[in-house]
Amino acid sequence: MTEPTKTRRPAGFGVIWSTVAIDQVGFGILIPVLALYAEDFGASPLTIGFLVATFASAQLITAPIGGRLSDRFGRKPIILVSLLGTAVGSLITGLAGAVWVLFLGRAVDGLSGASVTVSQAAITDIVAPEQRARLLGLLSAAFGFGFAAGPAIGGLAASVGGARAPFFVAAGLATVNGVVAWFRLPETLPPEKRVDRDVTATAPKPRIDWSRRLLRLFGIAAVSSTAFAMFTTTIPLLLERRAGLDEGGVGLVFACVGVGIMLASTFAVGPAVNAFGPRGVVRVGLMLNITGLLIMGPDWVWPAIVTSTAFLILGQSFLTGPQSALVSNTVDGQVRGAAMGVNQASVGVGRVIGPITGGALFQLGLAWPYVVGAGLTGLALLLVPGPWNRR
Repeated sequence: MTEPTKTRRPAGFGVIWSTVAIDQVGFGILIPVLALYAEDFGASPLTIGFLVATFASAQLITAPIGGRLSDRFGRKPIILVSLLGTAVGSLITGLAGAVWVLFLGRAVDGLSGASVTVSQAAITDIVAPEQRARLLGLLSAAFGFGFAAGPAIGGLAASVGGARAPFFVAAGLATVNGVVAWFRLPETLPPEKRVDRDVTATAPKPRIDWSRRLLRLFGIAAVSSTAFAMFTTTIPLLLERRAGLDEGGVGLVFACVGVGIMLASTFAVGPAVNAFGPRGVVRVGLMLNITGLLIMGPDWVWPAIVTSTAFLILGQSFLTGPQSALVSNTVDGQVRGAAMGVNQASVGVGRVIGPITGGALFQLGLAWPYVVGAGLTGLALLLVPGPWNRR
């Protein structure tokens, strides 16, 4: 009699999901075109790595702050500010006339990039702990949707309107998303559950318990995202050199990746969590990523690309939602936003180190980013705490 309740999605989930999905479409628009756009300004692969890392560096600073502010002022205001920053940052990038302006645009976008952190916290506000892995997995489908629709839109915009067009489209999309979110996005954290609202209160402020388990989970986020960022940063360059693809072709490949992530996150993560528990699914995801990265190295072009991306699609889908659920279930509810912010900052560490390292390794040899990335993912696998169980 209780089974339908377990599988019913809570009120507000759909709006949060769609807000994240549209935000990720705007981000996905830039993925296949940013590296090639930067090459038009004379940027080397290493410079491109630093450019991609700029967004993550800025986000590394603001993700914990945004999460903490959402614990105090609510989730909705922080998400709205983040969407506005995305619009401004994308517009600056599209108007760039020099490499340094590209860096400025990515920094502005990153400094306001707390939408993922706060959206994850919003989901955990409205669901029970045992359902968080499944619903955060469904939220990962929003990332897949962004990867699917965004690169396709970006590649089409570049083909029709030129190299700058995708950035203008991303700016417009973020603006529209912000307006819609203003009217439709629910506030999931009521005032009575927020922290630091009463300045006269004498009770101690809630703090994150920096347990060994929590630190290991943050380590998984940092190390695995480093490896995956090495892949996403260099794959457009690899596809250009090995397969001769332009922005449109690269966008199509990323669209296929996004569809795969969306389908896997929607239909595979929930049953996998039921079978293996969140920790077990995280382990399986890391193993799949290792396999996919190792396959990407050999110079056999399309067979390697197709097989590798299939493993990476499933692996990344298994990793993202369950890892976030483990973090949310480890901390007190009043500091959940702050903890999710630190988790996202840990991902940001990888997105800073990964692009720079991947760009440097790519200059040494096309296969090096993927071989080294597989090794780093193996290190993340060793950090997964506890046995294979559902707790």
